[in-house]
Amino acid sequence: MKEIFLAIHMEALPEGGFLATSDELPGLVAQGRTAAEAMEIAQDVARKLVESYIEHGDELPAALRAAAPATGDARIPVSVF
Repeated sequence: MKEIFLAIHMEALPEGGFLATSDELPGLVAQGRTAAEAMEIAQDVARKLVESYIEHGDELPAALRAAAPATGDARIPVSVF
């Protein structure tokens, strides 16, 4: 299984919570109470969308076809109290 980096747009919602979307994977919409929760849900939604593309024999969006495998360093959000 190959891993890629997917660009996610995170937006704080006026009523509270966060919305995650991606221009690279149409249909990816995830909402969570925190940014970390929205990101976690977005990962799950992305995985399911890609599985659906493959299952139905549809071509992946161009950004996913051209993406390089994930290697190197990354930063992740960590909640602190």
